[in-house]
Amino acid sequence: MRRNPLNLPLSENAAALKEGNGSTRRALKLAIMQPYILPYLGYFQLMAAVDRFVIYDDVAFIKGGWINRNRILLDGRDHLFALPLRRASQNRLINQISLVAETDWPEKLLKTLRHAYRRAPYFGEFFPLAAEIVRSAERNLANYLRQSLFAIKNYLAIQTTIIPTSAVYENRHLKGEARILDICRQEGATTYLNPSGGEELYNPDTFHSTGVALHFLEATSPAYEQFGQPFVPRLSVVDALMFNPPAKVRSWLSDCRIG
Repeated sequence: MRRNPLNLPLSENAAALKEGNGSTRRALKLAIMQPYILPYLGYFQLMAAVDRFVIYDDVAFIKGGWINRNRILLDGRDHLFALPLRRASQNRLINQISLVAETDWPEKLLKTLRHAYRRAPYFGEFFPLAAEIVRSAERNLANYLRQSLFAIKNYLAIQTTIIPTSAVYENRHLKGEARILDICRQEGATTYLNPSGGEELYNPDTFHSTGVALHFLEATSPAYEQFGQPFVPRLSVVDALMFNPPAKVRSWLSDCRIG
């Protein structure tokens, strides 16, 4: 029987974190990403490509971004859904924001998912997990997103160690590249992997000078059958898991380019 993926300890990585700070340095690949709600396949390709994956949740919330929003396939077209938030602002950190307290929105979202995918071949297999994720009683946005990421990680049998909160590094006084490099130092990382969209953010020479190799991952979106209609790419991972078995989706995790 599959264990409840939402009952995971916050400090799953405690032993691994101590190991990362030890004196023996070994090859270790690290990625750092903000948490998103049921992100697209490329997010999990990045997660699967590294040894440790840091959830960057004590940084500014991006209003109108993908932290609390995503897209699914509805009636042959992409459809945007959003988690309702209380007093969301770019002046607050992700882990300082809460979901609305009302209890009707989870059922409304699940009704939309049911309508969208009830005829999908793996609806019966994946929908119970989707419902478990959406119905979580957690109302802190960062914790809610963390739970959902852990749930999908387990469902896809991704072996990467998740660092569930960037607050453990106690380095919020640092900004941008300097903070990323400090996390790499604390973890003993030898390689930092970033999505290709962020190539302009970091200087490879700066990383190299600290003994960290900087590489970029270009995610791919393998096409699959979507009710016999033209393929709509880069939807939430929910879409891929409604139309394909987890083993097949897992096989796509390595189908990306790293340069």
